[in-house]
Amino acid sequence: MLPIRTPRSVLVAVALGVTLTACSAQAASGPGTGPSKSGAPASGASPAKVTVVDPAAGRPVSVTASGGTLAVVRVADAEGGVLTGRTGKGATSWTSDRKAVPGTSYTVEVTSRTADGKESTTRSSFETAEPKAVNKLTLAPGKNTTVGIGHPLSIVFDLPVTRKADVERQLKVTTSNATEGSWGWVKDYSGRDRADWRPKEYWKPGTKVTLAADLDGTDSGGGWFVRDYLTGFTVGAAQVVKVDLDRQKLTLERDGRAVRTIPVSGGTPGGDKRSWRGTAVLMAKEGTINMNSETVGLGDAYNKDVDYSMRLTWSGMYAHAAPWNAAYFGKANKSSGCIGMSDENASSFYASVNVGDPFEITGRDTKGTVAEGNGYGAWNLSWAQWKAKSALA
Repeated sequence: MLPIRTPRSVLVAVALGVTLTACSAQAASGPGTGPSKSGAPASGASPAKVTVVDPAAGRPVSVTASGGTLAVVRVADAEGGVLTGRTGKGATSWTSDRKAVPGTSYTVEVTSRTADGKESTTRSSFETAEPKAVNKLTLAPGKNTTVGIGHPLSIVFDLPVTRKADVERQLKVTTSNATEGSWGWVKDYSGRDRADWRPKEYWKPGTKVTLAADLDGTDSGGGWFVRDYLTGFTVGAAQVVKVDLDRQKLTLERDGRAVRTIPVSGGTPGGDKRSWRGTAVLMAKEGTINMNSETVGLGDAYNKDVDYSMRLTWSGMYAHAAPWNAAYFGKANKSSGCIGMSDENASSFYASVNVGDPFEITGRDTKGTVAEGNGYGAWNLSWAQWKAKSALA
């Protein structure tokens, strides 16, 4: 998913004679009508005294004026992005809505007004220090996609997030029907930090979801964000796949009614080849792929191309065609952990399910419940447990 580029946050601004008080902000001369290094006013009026406080990366800018009021404050970066802000009571203070971004040059133009109504304009500039590290992220599901009712909104971060509360405050989820939900922080199977937004219950079909990640200028603790992200998706049909490993059958339900039952064979009982239980969400429809058991720690039990592969966990559990196990479909669990079915059933089932459809898997002899970070296992926690994983709880 490509990030949506937003204008760089722009900082600081105010009236005549801008006084920069933060150590990271430097007044500078510019070409043409730019200010002198002392920040002299562009016009000849006697300036109001203006002070810019803490225009450092990762902090909002606040500006105060004495001997006059602030009429217009404009702060822009080199790309023309303008930072908006709010003027306080009495028009003697101004605070930026956004934070300063590291490694960015800003120009400040402020018009102030004296008590006798005279206006003057001051221009100045400053730079924020380059970030030591830049944090990026990966979003799922993809933008403008349609997914099943179990798919969370998921963010995986490239670098560690130690300031989780600061980051979570910048993540704004809106839905078309006021869906109740919560962020929860988990450790992704890759070992990276991840934040998922899960509704209290499965999504309602037709729900439109939007995420505005206003992260530009936010310090994650492991690195700075230097852009915003915007994504959205739509929830499709109400489908749930129920897998009964004790009876070796899979049932596809749509709108609460069974529309298809398929005989299957799950993971072999009694060892590492057992399947996972709990709710796993269909992560991807990968088609024909090569499966090698050595990649999931099972020795050289198999190395073959497998058709109609549907990924359920990062640890390697799939639903797929397994014609070599035909004698066991509906009778016994004899796979290496996946849910196998005939070529014919796999073909039609593959065409019927959607990424994001939940697979509710039950069985007495399994190797445990799907973890939150092993794919999308958030549904295996109660609502109270999930909400407690928010950094703002």
